[in-house]
Parts: sequence; structure tokens; C-alpha cells
Amino acid sequence: MKNDNSFVTGRLKSFKFAILGAYKLVTTEHSIMVQFSLGVLISIAGFYFEITKTEWLFQTLAIGLVLSIEGLNTAVEKIADFIHPDFHSRIGFIKDIAAGAVFFAAIAALAIGCIIYIPIIMSL
Repeated sequence: MKNDNSFVTGRLKSFKFAILGAYKLVTTEHSIMVQFSLGVLISIAGFYFEITKTEWLFQTLAIGLVLSIEGLNTAVEKIADFIHPDFHSRIGFIKDIAAGAVFFAAIAALAIGCIIYIPIIMSL
């Protein structure tokens, strides 16, 4: 079998692997399931409250940021567990730092959500 490494074929394969990875995250990782569900709910709220195009941009970026950083956090945890399955303080430190990155992204997303939705809800 000939190995086809053309630019287009390579990108299509990369895209396939990316979709597969996203599917694995959403269907196997509980934290991603929760955050993905919140992203869907807040998107429904965006349609319901008819948020502006600029608000959509910020909201979409916030959702994408949280899901992306959580995906990276999951990858760090999986690699750390593979390398050192037993408890080790250095591995714990690395995993805590990765979780801290998710925390920062979640706080930023929460702030964006509050900036968008609190004025809308207050005006009802």
C-alpha cells in the first residue's frame, strides 16, 4: 500500500483525528461532558436572549477556551498517569498546575457570561 502524504490528504487525516479526539473527550471525560453541556446551554441562552454579534464572539471564544484547556488538562493527566501510575508528589504537582490552567479559563468564561447575561436578566 502506497503511503500518500500529500498536503490535502495529510490535512484530511489530521482533521479526522481531531474530530475523533473531540468525540472521545465529550463521550469519556466527565469534566468535558459537564463543560460541553454548559456550552450548549449557554449557546441556547444566546439564541433565546438574542445576544449581539460581539457577545457571540466573546461567548464562543470563552466556550472554546475552556473546552480546549480542559482537553489539554486531560491529556496531561493521561500522560502523567501513564508515565507514573502510582501517586508521586511531582506528578501531582504537574496535574495541579494543569487543573489550575482550566480554573483560569473557567473564571474568564464565567466573567464573560456574567458581563453578557446579568444586564439582560436584570432588564427583564
